[in-house]
This record gives sequence, structure tokens and C-alpha cells, in this order.
Amino acid sequence: MSDIPSDLRYTEEHEYLKAAGDDAVYVVGITDYAQGELGDVVFVELPEAGSSFNRMEVFGTIEAVKAVSDLYCPVDGTVVEVNAALDDDPSLVNSDPYDTGWMIKLRVDDDDEVRGLLTSDGYADHVG
Repeated sequence: MSDIPSDLRYTEEHEYLKAAGDDAVYVVGITDYAQGELGDVVFVELPEAGSSFNRMEVFGTIEAVKAVSDLYCPVDGTVVEVNAALDDDPSLVNSDPYDTGWMIKLRVDDDDEVRGLLTSDGYADHVG
């Protein structure tokens, strides 16, 4: 069974948003379910800080032994920080997707978009 924390919001494409403690800034990564489906992550391509993305726009890619997948921005926003640790150790996405394996920190344009994402129960239903 995948770990689905109740305090996060989720997309149907398996990204999560976690409040970063600063108003309108959220941590974005992929879910435990997604990393399990991908298998061993070997490379993550992420944008530079300052890049802006619209909801569901591709912000990067993740490469695993099994496949290469796009990463989708859950909401409109601007990247304020990128997890540089993934350059040296992309496997952090597998070992700790909700903590050290995060990908970007995003300043969200509209908090209503965050509230429109799936809750943990909705995401659990989505992944079955």
C-alpha cells in the first residue's frame, strides 16, 4: 500500500503539493505511488528558480530504469527553489518522496487552485 499523507493535495498525474510554511509557497514532488510505479529513479531534470508555469504544464522530466515521464505543475506558479540534492542523488525520490525527495518549491498564484486538487481520500480512490 502506498503512503498517502492526509495533509497534502494531489493531482491525477501523481504530483503532490505540501505547504512549505511560507504563505503561498508549496513543495512539489511525486507521490509514493508514482515512484513505486516508476522504479529506480536515475535522473531528474528540473527547471531553474524563477521559471513560471501554468497548471498542468510540463516543468521537468523524471527518468527511471523503466521509463521517462513528464512532471506536471499542479497549479499556476513560479519556482522559488529547486532541490539540488537530486542532481547528486536522484534516488531520494524513491527513498523519501515526501521529504528529501521533493523537486521544486512553487509560489502559487491562486490558493483556490490548491483547494481544487485531490484530497488524500480522493487520491487514494484514484489510484485504487
